[in-house]
Amino acid sequence: MHTYRVARAAHLLGVSDDTVRRWIEQGLLPTTDSSPAEIPGDALAAHTLAMAAAAEASGEARTSARNRFTGLVTRVQIDGLMAQVDIQAGPHRVVSLMSAEAARELQLEVGALATASVKATQVVVETPKD
Repeated sequence: MHTYRVARAAHLLGVSDDTVRRWIEQGLLPTTDSSPAEIPGDALAAHTLAMAAAAEASGEARTSARNRFTGLVTRVQIDGLMAQVDIQAGPHRVVSLMSAEAARELQLEVGALATASVKATQVVVETPKD
C-alpha cells in the first residue's frame, strides 16, 4: 500500500500542509498509525476525485476534457500569428500553443488566472524510482 506524508500529500493536492492537517483533524483524510502521520494512497486518490467533483459541481463550464489545470499565466510570447502561453498550476507547468488572435481575445497576460483543458489520445505514465 502506498502512503504519503502530509507535506507530500499537500504538494500533490496543490494545498498547504496546514490544509491537509485540518482535513485529517476533521476526519476527511485518514492516517496510518505511523509517526509521522501518513495518508493511505487510496484515500488520497478518493479525496482528489471528491475535490474534482466539487469543482465541477461549482458551476464551471461543462466539458469532455477530464484533465483541467487551473493556475496563473506565467508567460505569454506572441510571435506573428502564434502565441505560446505558459500556465503554472500548482506543481504543473502547462504550455499551450494557440493563435495570437486567441491569446489577445482571452486577454492572457502574466498573472491572469486561466484553466488549461487537456484531452489527448495518448498519455505516457511514469512512476518514480524508489
